[in-house]
Amino acid sequence: MPVLRWEVEDKKVYKAISLVAKDLAEQGISKDRRNAQQGFNFRGIDQVYNALAPALVRNGLLILPRITERTVTERTTQKGGVLFYVVVKAEFDFVSTEDGSVHTVTTYGEAMDSGDKATNKAMSIAYKYAAFQAFCIPTEETAIDADSEVHQVASRSPDEILADFTAQATDCQSLEDLKGIYKPAWNALASSADHQQKCVEVFKARGAELSKAA
Repeated sequence: MPVLRWEVEDKKVYKAISLVAKDLAEQGISKDRRNAQQGFNFRGIDQVYNALAPALVRNGLLILPRITERTVTERTTQKGGVLFYVVVKAEFDFVSTEDGSVHTVTTYGEAMDSGDKATNKAMSIAYKYAAFQAFCIPTEETAIDADSEVHQVASRSPDEILADFTAQATDCQSLEDLKGIYKPAWNALASSADHQQKCVEVFKARGAELSKAA
């Protein structure tokens, strides 16, 4: 029988991550920011930066961000205002300054804002949770960093749900993608049988197009 050998590279990046985690475990990050609307304390992004910066420098570790995906959706508040809901997919390269070895962490960030800050908030969220997960920082009650505010979003109408599904279906490049968005949309239209039927029709029509193109 052939002998399988596992070669473990001595990558300095993992030692650096471990040392930063050790520093943070000893120092901690206090939850002294407060969300007045929902009554919980949280760790703000500035606190994460302030705690991480000296530990990263001391242990020779860089964190280099890269945004690979971004989606924006307009939503309506209960008072009729406009909110921009942004989701970003971010990759963070953890790089050892000693040998250049790299480990990449991928996270998502979501945020809403009525102005032009939703993307910045979403990027901050992605960074914060990449740090929480990589360095094992306790996350109890840290949800939401846009954390300092909560937006009340009005329920979408059947027309809006169907319009969104139709637009997304047009962008689908495979039957699997189409099936992935169909069921949530159909379920969301439970209050309107007519809209559910139209959802089925869109699904069948786009499905036939994709099958023909395959």
